[in-house]
Amino acid sequence: MNILILGGVGFLGSNLVRYCLRQGCTNLLVVDCEKPQLRGRASPLGEMWESVRFIQGDIRDRALLSEVVRDCEIIFNCAAQTSHTLSLIDPLFDADVNCLGNLTLLEAVREYNRSAVTVYPSSSTVIGRASGEIVDEMHNDRPLDIYSANKSAAEKYYYIYNKVHGLKTVILRFPNLYGPYGKDSPDFGFVNYFINLAREGKDLTVYGSGTQRRNLLFVEDAVEVMYQSAFNERLFGEIYFVAHDEHPSVLEIAERIVSVFDKGRVVNVEWPDTRRRIEIASVLISSTRFREVTGWIPKFTFEEGLKTTWQIMQGEYSSE
Repeated sequence: MNILILGGVGFLGSNLVRYCLRQGCTNLLVVDCEKPQLRGRASPLGEMWESVRFIQGDIRDRALLSEVVRDCEIIFNCAAQTSHTLSLIDPLFDADVNCLGNLTLLEAVREYNRSAVTVYPSSSTVIGRASGEIVDEMHNDRPLDIYSANKSAAEKYYYIYNKVHGLKTVILRFPNLYGPYGKDSPDFGFVNYFINLAREGKDLTVYGSGTQRRNLLFVEDAVEVMYQSAFNERLFGEIYFVAHDEHPSVLEIAERIVSVFDKGRVVNVEWPDTRRRIEIASVLISSTRFREVTGWIPKFTFEEGLKTTWQIMQGEYSSE
């Protein structure tokens, strides 16, 4: 089976590469604008990259995409600008990658490989602030930052290309993903940022009281969902929330990370103005629709996901 992973060097993409290799996938093509690190603790794959064909390239490159999509049976598009904060600083770049990049991919698939299944990982932040106690797929999209607005627009592209052109698209809305090989910057997800701070024994800064609740999903659960969804025709052309049913507060998340890692400490500070403006407050997501279609149950609790992440960081865990 020929599989293409766009953005396969990033956090979600590199974990997906690992998962595919563990499933015995031998014809795996990875495209990313950055080269993979092959050694050291920051490397998500190390020598495993020897089993992968890699091309350094950009999702906005029409000529490249027209070539790499031709023989693929499954396409996972993890390529994205993923920072909420940076999307406000450079909104045109965010739109170029997260909107035009996805249109470029969909056009390439429409022109050269209509039989391929294309899986798109979106974000639960497309909804903005929740207007009710529980959020499901019927909730309106009212994003509060450019990244979330462009992810919402891209979802519609995949939906349209399925309904109008008959492409086999799967749209999955993930909440706060966490796990090994995440970036150590607050611009790319607070949970992984907290994890890296705790690993280094630093303070975990919580804005305000930290009582706002969040959905989480361990990255290993997320990549398994992506892989299995590519083979489920019942998912084609629709949008699904995929989240764990745990809803810890931001403060509880920080405290649990410190407890599992036995390092760092939690510190409460006042909200920075920009972060306060895009804060979405408590969000409780329901994955009932996805679970009814697939029977999916997440394998990792938050505690288990943290312990596995810590073991990998210490070099004591092998997924092979």
